[in-house]
Amino acid sequence: MPGAAEGKTRVIQWATGAVGIEALRGILDHPDLELAGVRVYSSDKHGVDAGVLAGRSAVGVTATTSLDEVLQSDADCVLYTPRSPSIDDVCALLASGKNVVTTSFGFHTARSDGPDKDRLRKACEAGGTSLHGTGLNPGNLGVVLPLALSGLTRDITNVKVQERADWSVYESLDITFDQMKFGSPVGEVTPECKSLKFTSDLFREQVWLVGDALGLDLDEVVTDLQVIPASVDHEVFGRTLKAGTVAGQWWRWTGRSAGHIRVEVEAVWTVGERPPSNWPAPQHGWTITLEGTPSAQAHIVTLASFVRDVSLAEHVNAASVATASQAVNSVPAVVAAPPGFVTIADLPLIRNRHAVARAT
Repeated sequence: MPGAAEGKTRVIQWATGAVGIEALRGILDHPDLELAGVRVYSSDKHGVDAGVLAGRSAVGVTATTSLDEVLQSDADCVLYTPRSPSIDDVCALLASGKNVVTTSFGFHTARSDGPDKDRLRKACEAGGTSLHGTGLNPGNLGVVLPLALSGLTRDITNVKVQERADWSVYESLDITFDQMKFGSPVGEVTPECKSLKFTSDLFREQVWLVGDALGLDLDEVVTDLQVIPASVDHEVFGRTLKAGTVAGQWWRWTGRSAGHIRVEVEAVWTVGERPPSNWPAPQHGWTITLEGTPSAQAHIVTLASFVRDVSLAEHVNAASVATASQAVNSVPAVVAAPPGFVTIADLPLIRNRHAVARAT
């Protein structure tokens, strides 16, 4: 239930990276939420006022590196946005009585593999809490939009979600090179690489979620990856992606029912390299296609503005703002949900109920 102070829901922001800092700003701006704490990883942020971290005036809430302080604090929900999640930490949060909304994992935990599912379920039971995973894609664009379009149909034979992005414009080099393995030898980049398997499993959950939510009776989800080498060296924010190393990835996650393809999620990701002619060529952004009676298609991009003249950096950061905002706006619904795993399909439509821009 919401916290007592002014009837607001008390929220702790966990991590202050590109998405986390936008989530922190979103919490501070949301009239129904109250910031109850901030968890950071670096010692130079410990003790710093949350408002200062957000580039604003002080708000009287200081950041901490202490997990114990977070667990002992009075809060209804933790907005959990690190790049690499710790299941131990999330289980501790859930068991302590704090709901968790995360952009890091948990899109359809009931369909995940391995022992973490049971651990998370038991933690929810112990704390009477809910775990909800959301995000841009996987997450919102790959689930909410297909479900919304499905309301126009009498029947559906296939759902396809396509993403096209050039990672050379993203300054998060540790994600581009270390997590996603761009710039690595071609033979080393497979779906079974530890960091790539983590990412792939998130998209597999998304395929299962779309299939389950639409009653498409999936019986398997298959993963396929093709890579291409860079034809020349590419300079990416001061780091060189060398010719011959991986500069393009074409991922496909395919959900089948009785041998028929029912749900496809496809991602074409490159770093400064033109995809080969035999690869699909969707527009930059996300394209959602439902084949059925009738068929429907939508394409979406996130930009800082369609009318103002803004920098490329602001346009790139728009994806972080969108990812964070979906999570922030979902907090009240997740806190009100029954304990357990809560998917995007379980919640009411998440919308911005206070959309007028506020001065910062």
